[in-house]
Amino acid sequence: TARRVEQEGRACLKIRGDIGQDEFCREAVQQVIERFGRLDVLVNNAGEQHPAEKFEDIDEAQLERTFRTNIFSMFFLVRAALPHLRECTGASIINTASVTAYRGSAHLVDYSATKGAIVAFTRSLSQMLAGEKIRVNAVAPGPIWTPLIAATFEPEKVATFGSDTPLGRVGEPDEVATCFVFLASADASYMTGQVLHPNG
Repeated sequence: TARRVEQEGRACLKIRGDIGQDEFCREAVQQVIERFGRLDVLVNNAGEQHPAEKFEDIDEAQLERTFRTNIFSMFFLVRAALPHLRECTGASIINTASVTAYRGSAHLVDYSATKGAIVAFTRSLSQMLAGEKIRVNAVAPGPIWTPLIAATFEPEKVATFGSDTPLGRVGEPDEVATCFVFLASADASYMTGQVLHPNG
């Protein structure tokens, strides 16, 4: 019905911009507050990767771009969101890390480095905010079908993506989403500084 469409439209807010820039992150959080009136959960999920065959192929521009998107953005968004999260009971921050933070990746050195930084960021921030009752956790997915995979890997890599996991297949987005839902919920009220590993 028209009323249902209108209600669903109010539940969605799309904001285009570069989260590697502090000013945009502040503007985005402000738009959320203006639209919904509050902020209970912050999910840092943006990611950028550029496979490189040789270490020398990772130039300064790529290095900065990857770090800005993958880790600087988390600092910017948390800083912008904190005043609003402090107003909510049971507020939660959930960061997206990666299996590459733990096992590395020969072709994604800069990307893997950002994901390792995210794990350390999560653990440190969880300690900093524990006294304010804001939980900070992370999810470190293994190979999952996302647009990032098809956009950055060659077709032959895409064809076998995920086949080297113990379960022998790539994961689906909905097999990861439940981890975020759990960490955001009251069911995870005694968890902070933790990383869940949906990695097959």
